[in-house]
Amino acid sequence: MQNYLEETDFLNFNHTNFIKFLENHQDKERKVEQAVSLYEYVRDYFLYDPYHLDLRKNALTASNIVRKKRAWCVEKSIVLCASFRKHEIPARLGFAVVTNHIGVEKLTSYLKRPEIVFHGFVEAYLNEKWVKCTPAFDRRICNFNHVEVLHWDGKNDSLFQEFTKDQKYMSYDHFYGVFEDVPLELMNIEMQKYYPHLFESTYNSKEFSFLHNL
Repeated sequence: MQNYLEETDFLNFNHTNFIKFLENHQDKERKVEQAVSLYEYVRDYFLYDPYHLDLRKNALTASNIVRKKRAWCVEKSIVLCASFRKHEIPARLGFAVVTNHIGVEKLTSYLKRPEIVFHGFVEAYLNEKWVKCTPAFDRRICNFNHVEVLHWDGKNDSLFQEFTKDQKYMSYDHFYGVFEDVPLELMNIEMQKYYPHLFESTYNSKEFSFLHNL
């Protein structure tokens, strides 16, 4: 369990940038309340932005992510995992292939397929069990898409609404598993397998960018 409390190069929660980021969060006395409060803080601090993806190591360090106001699911999961560990809540990163069925026409046009590869979530160890949560979709993006914001009680898994009204919203198609740290090599391999065109050309515009080290 100690491994899930450790600071890493990616989860560098003792960096001055990260400490400053957490200054605006109001601490809670109980672990579950603390975890839920951190989840909501990270979820809504960043505007969800899946149109600017950066797979370079420096871009995926918690201390650099918190300098931004927009972030994609992997970045937000890294920040939340680091926040949990900073507050002595064991935490690990989880990744999956998902299909989002509502409001993704623009994203699909860039990815050239419906699957979203390496969607990030976090598992926290609370009340002697691992509990999943997904901080990706902030309140503003949910309101824009007329979807109820995803709540988490710190006791039950909260991965995302399967349906909204009579429409299917999101499905989890494949789980990669959970990790002590960011599996950067695997992330690049899987991204390249699903989206080879992103590695064959340069994408770095205001509308969409994809950066990597391969």
